[in-house]
Amino acid sequence: MKIHLVAVDLDGTLLNSAKEITDTTAAILRTAGEEAGVQIVLATARPPRSVLPFYRLLGLATPMINYNGALVYDPGDQRVIMHKPVPAKIARAIVTLARSMFPEVLVSAESLDRWYTDRFDPAYSTETARAFQPDVVAPVESWLDHSMTKLLLLGRPEWLGQIAAAVRRDLPHQVTMVQTEEVLLQMMHATVSKAHALRVVAGELAVRREQVMAIGDNANDVGMLQWAGVGVAMANAAPEAIAVADYVTDHHDADGAAHAVRRIILEGLDPNGARR
Repeated sequence: MKIHLVAVDLDGTLLNSAKEITDTTAAILRTAGEEAGVQIVLATARPPRSVLPFYRLLGLATPMINYNGALVYDPGDQRVIMHKPVPAKIARAIVTLARSMFPEVLVSAESLDRWYTDRFDPAYSTETARAFQPDVVAPVESWLDHSMTKLLLLGRPEWLGQIAAAVRRDLPHQVTMVQTEEVLLQMMHATVSKAHALRVVAGELAVRREQVMAIGDNANDVGMLQWAGVGVAMANAAPEAIAVADYVTDHHDADGAAHAVRRIILEGLDPNGARR
């Protein structure tokens, strides 16, 4: 079955350790689009503003998957295709619980493409925070009055582990939690996943599941790799991602995502018969 859509994670997958898309990767992805008619979809935990430089570099015109699937957004016409935010009541309950346990934990939230926080500490920052300033810096109660696309807690790893356990105990099944970095705990709507968002994008682009290839490296990519017709894990991927993949490609510092596109799509490799 010919692949028509490739959903690819950014950090640890498409981007190398310097957080860049190499010329080799960009060239292979453009060739896949021009010669094989493949549509490239970026699927990431990042907000739109942090994805746009890579989106433009690759010359894309597809929807993007943001916030681990809480938002599906089309930059071309600035259209929100799907949005599943965390209700304000749940977000406030989580912040109250977290701050009661560890008053110094940093609290941020994203609403569509706006960043809210009550204080900012460069010692605990995300890739987006290193490139952009908050839109709102004010007491939590002044802005946490509406639903939020993503809630972020930053602090010591031992704090976040205990907070996650407390949320699972006191607010079961209220949010999806993702911790891909030691100092960052992300929380989205309970039904959010990259897999569900990819299903929405495939429907939007009229592409069947078996015509989709997904590439990722972390636990939040597992569902996407399982849902796609072909799931590709990076050599640097978490064990749970490798375990469900049809094919394991090279390291993200060796253009692994692009090499998977070249081998499977441009050269016709059967991933099921060539799992590395």
